Amino acid sequence: MKKIRIGCETYTWAMSGDAYKNKLEHILGVMSKSGFKSIEVDTGFMNGFTDPSVFKEALERNNIELSVLCHVEDWRNPKETADEKRNADQWIKFMTHFPEAIFLLVQMPGQDREHLHERQQNLLTCVNEIATRAAGEGIICSYHPNSPTGSIYRTEEDYKILLNGLDSKVIKYTPDVGHMAKGGMDPLKVIKEYRDIVNCVHYKDMFEGGGWAAMGEGIIDFEGITTYLKDSGFEGWIIVEDEADEAITDPDGVTAKDGIYIEEVLRPLL
Repeated sequence: MKKIRIGCETYTWAMSGDAYKNKLEHILGVMSKSGFKSIEVDTGFMNGFTDPSVFKEALERNNIELSVLCHVEDWRNPKETADEKRNADQWIKFMTHFPEAIFLLVQMPGQDREHLHERQQNLLTCVNEIATRAAGEGIICSYHPNSPTGSIYRTEEDYKILLNGLDSKVIKYTPDVGHMAKGGMDPLKVIKEYRDIVNCVHYKDMFEGGGWAAMGEGIIDFEGITTYLKDSGFEGWIIVEDEADEAITDPDGVTAKDGIYIEEVLRPLL
């Protein structure tokens, strides 16, 4: 059995606005020094690295592998727009050079939840079609719901629609334990219920009041979730996506602390 592998997400640096948008090499170095062996990178950070060979060289320089490429779009219409399809196909082509990595689709939250049923169905149609094209190229896909108030999949009722609507032959599910808690759900319960389609898990911590916490400082039961994943034979990625307020001014420092938490608390469970 493969061991569960733990990676780090670039969103921690996105908390600073545009300050790190063109500093992917720096981010890779920080992740590596903090003990991470892989990166989940948002395509917004890929300026200058869209050539797969250039990106591979940067990964090798920092002893990091690509675990996940995260692609964010609106997907509000019954079918992809021309721009959305062009963007997705560009990244599908890119991902053919990283056959072990996951192509993760995430919808940009809206301003509200009006026309909810229509928007939910539109999203499902779009991501299922993208994943079908990607699967034809041998690419592994997953979908990641989120929890801002304008998200169309944020409650337990929403998740039932989403997770029964994804075409599991071509696209799996990335539960985010923080977003589930924010939406009023028990993260471990949801992961257990949909375990057969889970191929990646996002870790972020949350205070009881709903604010994002640094890892280990909130209410999320990372130890219980990690133990369940191991005991259930999970062989995918755990990706740390710390959104604590401290990341706005010191994403490097937050990542270093997360690395210590992982080594001291989570790694022994694996």
